[in-house]
Amino acid sequence: MNQNAEYSAVNDAVRGEFFRRVWGMITPYWRSEEKGKAWLLLVAVIGLSLFSVAISVWINSWYKDFYNALQKKDDAAFWSLILYFCGIAAVAILGAVYRLYLTQMLTIRWRAWLTEKHFARWLGHKNYYQLEQGGYTDNPDQRISEDLNNFTSNTLSLGMGLIRTVVSLVSFSIILWGVSGSIEVFGYTIPGYMFWCALVYALVGSWITHLIGRRLIGLNNQQQRFEADLRFSMVRVRENAESIALYNGEPNEQQRLSTRFGKVWHNFWDIMKVSKRLTFFTAGYGQIAIIFPFMVAAPRYFAGKIELGELMQINSAFGNVQENFSWFISAYADLASWRATCDRLLSFRQAMSDNEDRLPAIDVQSQGAALKVQHLGLDLADGRRLLNNADMIVEEGDRLMLSGRSGSGKSTLLRAMGGLWPTGHGNIRLPAARYLFLPQKPYLPIGSLREALSYPQSGDTYPHDRYVHVLETCRLPHLVSRLDEANHWQRMLSPGEQQRLGFARALLYAPHWLYLDEATSAMDEEDEASLYQALIDQLPGLSIVSVGHRSSLKRFHPRHVRIESGHLVEQTVTA
Repeated sequence: MNQNAEYSAVNDAVRGEFFRRVWGMITPYWRSEEKGKAWLLLVAVIGLSLFSVAISVWINSWYKDFYNALQKKDDAAFWSLILYFCGIAAVAILGAVYRLYLTQMLTIRWRAWLTEKHFARWLGHKNYYQLEQGGYTDNPDQRISEDLNNFTSNTLSLGMGLIRTVVSLVSFSIILWGVSGSIEVFGYTIPGYMFWCALVYALVGSWITHLIGRRLIGLNNQQQRFEADLRFSMVRVRENAESIALYNGEPNEQQRLSTRFGKVWHNFWDIMKVSKRLTFFTAGYGQIAIIFPFMVAAPRYFAGKIELGELMQINSAFGNVQENFSWFISAYADLASWRATCDRLLSFRQAMSDNEDRLPAIDVQSQGAALKVQHLGLDLADGRRLLNNADMIVEEGDRLMLSGRSGSGKSTLLRAMGGLWPTGHGNIRLPAARYLFLPQKPYLPIGSLREALSYPQSGDTYPHDRYVHVLETCRLPHLVSRLDEANHWQRMLSPGEQQRLGFARALLYAPHWLYLDEATSAMDEEDEASLYQALIDQLPGLSIVSVGHRSSLKRFHPRHVRIESGHLVEQTVTA
């Protein structure tokens, strides 16, 4: 993994770039085609959030009348205020329910929009391929599924919480300032002294909270990565279950999984230690906040300057002001998690942007009727050169076999033709005609066999008879009755059957140019000969470029080019 890419967002924060980049991730949705519904929901959620503040102010006023009624033993006023509170509670419950419902609605709509955009970016410009090859970022699946979910929900939750906090702070600060009176200290009269006590109490608490909990940001970031790495390792075991079982590789896999989990374990222990210290402080801070306003306001109550109702109103108002001032303390763990999520998303998006902005080292274009390789050089990531200033022309209708020793660059040359190879130089001109690549291990999506056959087109592209015909031609008649069966075909079929399915896909698609990368390596020579002959017979004029080792392939390819010492060498074909 590229650590510089992963933690670039942290460095951005030092340069004052973090919030600008996060803002750039937040705002597009609110200017998108969904902006009408988005803003309507947002205004409704903000309105209900402010309404909850109004309910709190309402209840604060009720406290004064209720405790005064208790002090005066006013039975009629007591029961009247109880009924009054029931009305306030009913309205508060209704507002809370719809605030949650509309917030969830806005969250899932925002997440859906962001997810679709990230799907498009990840799959566009071959990002999904290049990021894996270059090691630019880890676990893109987690970043799109979990991190986007956490980002939308936490951004709205923290944003709405901050808005409620600011409005509540203003409202209760006015109330607290009005009811707390003044105090004289060292000859100086301090008006609204309870307000200043709440402010100092919260500032000191926030500063200490940050000192204790600031490590949580990096630890949360690492925890998300370690958890994703563990899940990915388990998926690898599932995807390669047969090979592992035949190798009796269970002890090795257990050791690998235990090593992955060990990182989860140790990092989580670090989070626990920091969280313990943070909880010690915040719990103590919260408990002291319960009695602190009584301690500060008690002298005025015992002096007879205020009644019990006013004391309880001061306590309620002080609690709200202190709580609002302490929003940073109560939300610190959520802020740390949100920051870690943003860091991961920003580094992921930056890696995709870097790949999109990177000029291709090899100029690949579709033009003309022939395949032309001009002055082509192919390099490995370690700097080793596979191919040096190679030139080759494949005319329309040619069938060319490309061979060479293992590791000489045959498959790499095909990847370069597909625009997938990032290092090298030169030009490749692909014919501007319908083409198809058949890799050694064909991709078979989970779904119906019909959809797997017609991939990347939809399953209803061709008539039923065509599917039956190509399956029978490719020696897969036993699969005809399973065309509409949904399954994980890459697990169900043998490697040879998968490759035959790849040839069936080629016959369906009927390309003018076909590029095969050892696409018959899992077949016997009889199947190989039958399928190549089917291509030649059923797709007249088909141009073929095949990478292969077997000499049995030569009779299907009038031309034979071999990679030797980094050069393309035309071989003489003997009858």
